[in-house]
Amino acid sequence: MLQPPPARPGMPEDEVDTPALLIDLDAFEANLDTMAGRLAGTNVRLRAHAKTHKSPVIAHRQIARGAIGQCVQKVAEAEALAWGGVGDILVSNEVVGGPKLARLAALAGIATVAVCTDDAGQVAALEAAARDAGIRLSVLVEIDVGGSRCGVAPGGEAVALARAIAASKHLRFGGLQAYHGRAQHLRKPEERHFAIAACVDDTRRTVEQLRQQGLDCPIVGGAGTGTFEHELASGVFTELQAGSYCFMDADYGRNLDTQGKPVSTFRNALFVLATVMSAPRPGIAVTDTGHKAVAIDSGMPLVWQRPDIRFTSASDEHGKLEFGPETTAPKIGEKLRLVPGHCDPTVDRFDWYVGVRGGRVECLWPIAARGGTY
Repeated sequence: MLQPPPARPGMPEDEVDTPALLIDLDAFEANLDTMAGRLAGTNVRLRAHAKTHKSPVIAHRQIARGAIGQCVQKVAEAEALAWGGVGDILVSNEVVGGPKLARLAALAGIATVAVCTDDAGQVAALEAAARDAGIRLSVLVEIDVGGSRCGVAPGGEAVALARAIAASKHLRFGGLQAYHGRAQHLRKPEERHFAIAACVDDTRRTVEQLRQQGLDCPIVGGAGTGTFEHELASGVFTELQAGSYCFMDADYGRNLDTQGKPVSTFRNALFVLATVMSAPRPGIAVTDTGHKAVAIDSGMPLVWQRPDIRFTSASDEHGKLEFGPETTAPKIGEKLRLVPGHCDPTVDRFDWYVGVRGGRVECLWPIAARGGTY
């Protein structure tokens, strides 16, 4: 059920109903500008990942700053973006099943769409869907570059699959998907460096073998917020698929530089606004933000600018705060910003973004692809 907006433009942030998903617009826009500046003057394009934000509104703001399009993980996400006017979409994932493939192919009437595969039998299913829709569908081969999730082995297996795609009447070989998800959250810089160095070697070798077979790679895509600097410098990747950079979260904040400090230059822009609903005893307070309001798969949220208060546990509707005797205890009714541990699934819990600037609500944006799991 679509929930009513928790705020209206012009109201003070302190009056926003909770739980609410806030975007600090100044920090958000700074993050978009930082990424655009990092890619300026390079031959590498940004195809920002919409599984993070699930919003055509945000997609268009990224495109206005130079992104060539968007990635998604699900057909439902692709539909929400295409219906919202986003014109270039890659499903950076496998899509299986006749109904989903028919929906994906139908989007070719209003947007440029592409999809990934790692299975020869699925090439035939993609060919049938494209034939039935009367289109030519771009298909990328996904290779396993260390994530041990989807993807064929780099090298010969990938080349064979690319040749099958290229030989299909209604498909075209679109390139390689080479995303190393596990590397995004390796904390030490040397760990990220070695992981992506191996990824780059596998990808470069595969690109060269494809060229030897007369197959160029229009797209060599991958990278995320945790490693994009490495893929950018590789000379192999043509597209970056970072998503969380626009918001940041507590988990990415744990990635360190060589000095043992947080490496990211992006700012926290996404918050769950919470209200203290109980203060039952000294050192304990409870907020109205539990599992249903904030994802904890990557750890508990942080209390923004209050390192003296720890969010220690969550149940369905409650978030427990703990603090020492030296801390000024949060009062019942007090509003606190929480920094999610993982922004993507936290966003999926809400229908609206509340954009704030200077302590006031400036805008409300619908999260159009919320719940798009199919």
